[in-house]
Amino acid sequence: MAINLQKGQRENINAPKFTVGLGWDTNNTSTGTGFDLDASLFLLDENKKLVSDNHFIFYNNLESPDKAVIHSGDNLTGDGNGDDEQIKIDLTKIDDAVKEITVVVTIHEAESRKQNFGQVRNSFIRIFNTETNEEILKYELDEDFSIETAVEFGRIYNRNGEWKFEAVGSGQRDGLDKFVSIYQ
Repeated sequence: MAINLQKGQRENINAPKFTVGLGWDTNNTSTGTGFDLDASLFLLDENKKLVSDNHFIFYNNLESPDKAVIHSGDNLTGDGNGDDEQIKIDLTKIDDAVKEITVVVTIHEAESRKQNFGQVRNSFIRIFNTETNEEILKYELDEDFSIETAVEFGRIYNRNGEWKFEAVGSGQRDGLDKFVSIYQ
């Protein structure tokens, strides 16, 4: 049975192969333009910096060099139920330099489309065992981010040989570029 997390809560993952599923619904009538949300992962070293440029996983770089992290690709609309984007993670293959994986969701062209996360509903991140499909944990974003265009949903980190997830739920309004500048 999955554990529903609150902001700041941490939980062990306890699965060497798991999938990160992200989902959301949008209110297209508020701006007259469709929403394109993008999931990105930053594979960080012990200094909280990208291991390399190729360890930034997003719609233009769908897999890590070691093939331990594979992104399902860009969902341009968020239509339908369930996960809108998925990222498979295989900890048995992951580079030893990776100590943390930060999960960020941004709104593509948010400024020009006048969009923000306050117009997004039912957004969540969940982690499930890739081999059994058993849901391990879920974190639903419940805050109103009325000016934010990018949200760090959570982080997966290695502590003393165990991989854990922390529900972060921290937004900012400078888009993906801000996160890239933080982690490069």
